[in-house]
Amino acid sequence: MKVFKKNRENRGITRGEALQCTPVKIPQVRESRLDSGDVLLMYSATVRPWFSNLVKRFGGTDSGAVAKKLQLDTLGTEVWDLIDSRRTVGKIIQRFAETHRLHPREAEVSVTRFLRELGKRGLIGLQ
Repeated sequence: MKVFKKNRENRGITRGEALQCTPVKIPQVRESRLDSGDVLLMYSATVRPWFSNLVKRFGGTDSGAVAKKLQLDTLGTEVWDLIDSRRTVGKIIQRFAETHRLHPREAEVSVTRFLRELGKRGLIGLQ
């Protein structure tokens, strides 16, 4: 019988290391301010091959990328504005917690979840 063990070398980074990372906006992402003050992000995303084939089958043309837009709410806009290529994730969380009078752990959960979503969409990177 074969026993599988978790690969402990492929754990990713620790919480402390993640808080020391500096988020950086991807230069290809265009942003504009709406009348409300919120930010609208415009970016291109690659489409999956099966979807590309489906578009071709129905007579469409496929460039391999699709234009996407993401409108941030007030809190998202505030965090987006704090990303300046100098502040670490920890400093952004600290500033967010102070501004909104939140417990640091509550702010950490909210901000890291938001940054993770931006990262998944390819809008930011971490240094």
